[in-house]
Amino acid sequence: MTQDLSQALRMVSRTDAGMVRTHNEDAVMTDATIGVAILADGMGGYNAGEVASGMATAVIGTEIAQGLREGRKSLPALIETVIASANEAIYRAADSQPQYSGMGTTLVMAVFHDNRISVAHIGDSRMYRMRGEQLECITRDHSLLQEQIDSGMITEEEARRSQNKNLVTRALGVDPIVEPEIHTYDVEAGDVYLFCSDGLNDMVEGEDISLTLQALSANLDLAADQLVQMANDNGGRDNVSVILVKVLQPFPVAPRGVLSRLLAWLK
Repeated sequence: MTQDLSQALRMVSRTDAGMVRTHNEDAVMTDATIGVAILADGMGGYNAGEVASGMATAVIGTEIAQGLREGRKSLPALIETVIASANEAIYRAADSQPQYSGMGTTLVMAVFHDNRISVAHIGDSRMYRMRGEQLECITRDHSLLQEQIDSGMITEEEARRSQNKNLVTRALGVDPIVEPEIHTYDVEAGDVYLFCSDGLNDMVEGEDISLTLQALSANLDLAADQLVQMANDNGGRDNVSVILVKVLQPFPVAPRGVLSRLLAWLK
């Protein structure tokens, strides 16, 4: 199942403690060769959050690479399996070591394969897609605020001013079993995908994120630096992490076996 996507995808990542917190509980991991991006925003007692997010990116990153090489499962099934594995590892660590009790992490991750992207998320870390000049939030937060918005209790404008922004309704490693939300979308050349912890979208308006990506999509390093800087300039009340992925060209899977030989002959 593994494709070498290093020519099709450009990936950059940044993570920063912000202006208020003394340590960084976010973790990011990218591998453009296999098309994997992972971002986790940890929570818990002192240092426990960064343990949870670090475990999430390490376990998922290792196991997704192995699973892609073996190619035994569909992509959504593989993603579900590696997330379950990470959830169990974090839950067991929290259960067996008092200093890690109650730790957990949000998660947003994606695997690019065969001109598609399979996205999984848990909690309120997000993925946005910039296609042309339109920025769209693809994920839907698992949070108290989102539930209140969905039920009509509050408006999105009221949610932006709410003090309950950090109350997630789903997290990795907190319960023995967690249900990730997994969806697959078609990808187009020129798309830019933004993965972020809430330290970005809580501090920077969507319109400003959109304008930044439109202006700097040709230079992802500068775009990532600018997004982090904007969050910090606006107060930087939380850790802020971003991953940017730009699709440079299509990446269809090459046909195999008899079919590939037939197609080669027909050429």
